[in-house]
Amino acid sequence: MADIKYTDDHEYLSIEGDVATVGITKHAQEQLGDVVFVELPEVGKAVAKGDEAAVVESVKAAAEVYAPVSGEVVEANGDLEGNPGLVNEDPEGGAWFMKIKISDKSELDGMMDADGYAKFVAEQG
Repeated sequence: MADIKYTDDHEYLSIEGDVATVGITKHAQEQLGDVVFVELPEVGKAVAKGDEAAVVESVKAAAEVYAPVSGEVVEANGDLEGNPGLVNEDPEGGAWFMKIKISDKSELDGMMDADGYAKFVAEQG
């Protein structure tokens, strides 16, 4: 079973072994509105925690998706390039952005679980 973590940048990580599947949360998608374009990282790209890793554009705004952990991009969700609207339909499922092989699992420390993230969103108002 995957371990799910959340960041205060409204990204989720579904962690299995040393690979994190990364996407934006349902809350982030709701804030963006209808997603019309997604730019994904190249497979093999090295990313550092906090670096811009992808871009998502909606009818309202463009937003960066930051790498929540350091590592190597081992897969990008090609389905999104042809159909960015998947992000509107299934942000925390089939519309993941990238998979990152985690180089330092200690970077997961301090990330929120589902209950912590729900409280964080509620406090944001």
